[in-house]
Amino acid sequence: MRVYITAAADEVAMKPKAEPPQPQQQQQAAARRGCRSAVVTGLLAGVLFLRAALLAVEAGASLCPSATGCPDWRAGLGRWLHGGDAMEEWRRTHRAATLLDPVVVEAAPDSLDALKAEMGAMLASYDGGRLDMEAVAVKMMAMLLKMDRKVKKSRVRALFNRHLASLGVPKSVHCLTLRLAEEFAVNSAARSPVPPPEHAPRLTDASYLHVALVTDNVLAAAVAVASAARSAADPGRLVFHVVTDKKSYVPMHSWFALHPASPAVVEVKGLHQFDWRDGGVIASVMRTVEEVQRSSLDYHRCGGSAEREHRRLEASNPSTFSLLNYLKIHLPEFFPELGRVMLLDDDVVVRKDLTGLWEQDLDGNIIGAVGSHDGGGICADKTFGDHLNFSEPAVSGLLGSQCAWSWGVNIVDLDAWRRTNVTETYQLWLQKNRESGFRLWQMASLPPALIAFDGRVQAIEPLWHLPGLGWRVPDPEVARFSAVLHFSGPRKPWLEVAFPELRQLWLGHLNASDSFLRGCGVVEWQ
Repeated sequence: MRVYITAAADEVAMKPKAEPPQPQQQQQAAARRGCRSAVVTGLLAGVLFLRAALLAVEAGASLCPSATGCPDWRAGLGRWLHGGDAMEEWRRTHRAATLLDPVVVEAAPDSLDALKAEMGAMLASYDGGRLDMEAVAVKMMAMLLKMDRKVKKSRVRALFNRHLASLGVPKSVHCLTLRLAEEFAVNSAARSPVPPPEHAPRLTDASYLHVALVTDNVLAAAVAVASAARSAADPGRLVFHVVTDKKSYVPMHSWFALHPASPAVVEVKGLHQFDWRDGGVIASVMRTVEEVQRSSLDYHRCGGSAEREHRRLEASNPSTFSLLNYLKIHLPEFFPELGRVMLLDDDVVVRKDLTGLWEQDLDGNIIGAVGSHDGGGICADKTFGDHLNFSEPAVSGLLGSQCAWSWGVNIVDLDAWRRTNVTETYQLWLQKNRESGFRLWQMASLPPALIAFDGRVQAIEPLWHLPGLGWRVPDPEVARFSAVLHFSGPRKPWLEVAFPELRQLWLGHLNASDSFLRGCGVVEWQ
């Protein structure tokens, strides 16, 4: 069915009986233009109203106050909107619009004002004739499709830019690292032992609370240590063990030598400083290192060109192939004289005393982590199915709905760990994922740990760990009662893309008057 609009009736009604003077002709021309604008506006309003109404009905939206009357109302409106030849023609035109030639879509107006102007010109050119409404509808649909594509493209660009912003090292952090390395070279105080010799016996004393951080981020480690010491009921019982790589060792040592967390004790140790005399330990650590390196090479080679580009972008995330993330599986080798340790990620802020976490009863398990709420079995965060690909037979034996724990805040029984083959199992699954073409899970350090520690994890109270602050701003009440805030996600608090209120909370654990921080612009905006 075709619908036409004719401008003849308006012209006849407005046709003067005699030759009018020039001003009257201008008034009539203006009236005709006004009539055309009104017609175009009416057409647009009608199309947009019908579009919104159809979306409301299809989404099950309720526009009536009565819960019992809504079904009848929705059914009646649906019959009115979807019934009849006119609406069938409209739907056919809408379907055709989605298949429009890209050239037609690109040539469509960019705004409602532009469309109104174009429709006015079309009506003016059809004096005495008829305007095909199907052509008008197609043009409108082309404009809507063009606008929709622009919005989607803008969203993708924003997400991509945000992703890139989450990958880089801010100039302030880079500056701080260089300044601390320079200070190490010229200032003997920056080279002083960490910890001082008189505190060295605490490093293996089981009566102290031992906290491990495996990181190469100086600023993040500084906040994690400072917040934990500040929140402790007795900070003198805390011993921090910071494990870093050779590249970051000098600035990390320099920072904690110049900024001691007294009365707590901090040890900084690089991977190159571990004096492993057991050949089996060395072989085990090197197996993990080599497997991560092989995975990194193979990950970039897999798949076609599109998949390879996706993998390249994903692998640009610093945590994807960060060797330190995978070396957490060697905690027993890092601390051979300790029986228990609390493991913190560097992107955390501690807000409560950690003694309660240290005293958790693991009931013979290796690791304590936030997994499920007591009693209800409701997963606090993600499930195994969110991390592993259960369409692959290799992992189908696990339960996909099982609650997944995460790194970030953990209490670890190193003695129980040493009595198992968890480390070897972890390495085996790293190898299996690589040999499968990375189909078992997207490359990360947590999925193989979920498999290796399966059945050996003790769930602890959710208040000990609030993850996801790099994805969202938490409920204030939940954050207030949480012991440790974890900035897992892309919006790290040291980045410009961080949530402002959360970044302020994180920066509150840094000394705003510190010359290094102010000189590098870390705290200049406070």
